[in-house]
Amino acid sequence: MKLSVIITTYNSEEWLKKVLIGYENQTENDFEVVIADDGSTQKTRELLDQFSHSFKYPIIHVWQEDNGFQKCKILNKAILKANSDYIIFTDGDCIPREDFVSTHLKYKRKGYFLSGGYFKLPLYTSSIITKEDILSKQCFNPSWLSKNKVKTNFKLTKLIRFKPFTLFMNWITPTKRTFNGHNTSCFKEDLIAVNGFNEDMQYGGLDREIGERMLNYGILSKQIRYSAICLHLDHERGYFKQEEWDKNLKIRAYNIKNKIIQTKNGILKL
Repeated sequence: MKLSVIITTYNSEEWLKKVLIGYENQTENDFEVVIADDGSTQKTRELLDQFSHSFKYPIIHVWQEDNGFQKCKILNKAILKANSDYIIFTDGDCIPREDFVSTHLKYKRKGYFLSGGYFKLPLYTSSIITKEDILSKQCFNPSWLSKNKVKTNFKLTKLIRFKPFTLFMNWITPTKRTFNGHNTSCFKEDLIAVNGFNEDMQYGGLDREIGERMLNYGILSKQIRYSAICLHLDHERGYFKQEEWDKNLKIRAYNIKNKIIQTKNGILKL
């Protein structure tokens, strides 16, 4: 298969259903879906059973017991279960446009990871999107979004479908080419080389941290923010803790200063 899509989730069946519909509707179908489930209830398993025949390959459900926010731990487990040598990372609240997978494949390149972004929706718009809206692609249409309580501003330019414009915007955007857990792809061997995600980290920059270690390893990053499009569905973040965020910032600062490549608490416990 051409790639594996690792999708993180936790008790968000309504949003995950919309995301999986988006992956049903991809122009490229030679990929597998790996669900990195940080302790959801049986409802998520039942939802995945509904989609069991929607993809070319079986959905791989990687589950761990609910013991607080352990995204890095479940991601490392999902990496080991992925069957492709190339992986997209995204979240169960990000609906992909129909060319999302094909775009990542188009721009993949040895020695790089691809840095994508998202277009964030308000809660109302997130809630009213239907299966038909996703399959017809109208939920990615700026005019449709404007009619459904999305503010009309410059951010809507992310959704413009005109290749010269998107390439230009990828080039001039001031946004850094970071490793973003909602929209990044890379080679599995590079993830293994840096020992995966740092399981000492909880919410707050854990994806940026692995990207920074990959940069220390010599992997470069390429901007595809305006090319690989996904819609971010709104939700609360009850797992945010300022002390954890501050701890993560210190870890990242140390890694950057000392050119750290491998985390000690990752896929392997060093």
